[in-house]
Amino acid sequence: MDILSAAAMLFLIMDPLGNLPIFLSILRHIDPKRRRKIVMREMCFALIILLLFLFGGEQILGFLNISPETVSISGGIILFIIAIRMIFPQPGGVVGLAAGEEPFIVPMAIPMIAGPSVIASLLLLSHQEPGRMMDWVGAVMIAWSASFVILMFYDHFHRLLGERGLKAVERLMGLLLIMISTQMFLDGVKSYLG
Repeated sequence: MDILSAAAMLFLIMDPLGNLPIFLSILRHIDPKRRRKIVMREMCFALIILLLFLFGGEQILGFLNISPETVSISGGIILFIIAIRMIFPQPGGVVGLAAGEEPFIVPMAIPMIAGPSVIASLLLLSHQEPGRMMDWVGAVMIAWSASFVILMFYDHFHRLLGERGLKAVERLMGLLLIMISTQMFLDGVKSYLG
């Protein structure tokens, strides 16, 4: 996998366009001047967490005695479930914050940006090709930067695409993610059986 493919995969998993309505609902009761600072802070927390898992992935797998095939298969399953939820969204609330309460790390940084599927993907990348860590850092930075821009200018994207447009984009991203997750799963099974 090259750096742009890895960045595209991570961007699709982070799903900033799909997270826009959730971010809007979380930040709705917060002073508009404070919103950008909160988004910036949460995105920085997410980046730190992603890089920690990227660089600590080998140690985590070794400590837990988990094979790379297990990470690939389970990562594929998790991505598949997330993709299905993107295509067929669930009704209901997302978070239980009181009106005006600021989110702190949870739920915006974790799990919305640095969620289990992104972390599983980073663990897999760092384990399969540990010699290409700078490529993977580049992929994380590209995906994170694109997500950062979208989420920092969430009000513009929301106005531009509208509610229906955001839903359509999220479903399209879900379809692409299903293909990526199926490939991850098949690669894990092939590696396990081979």
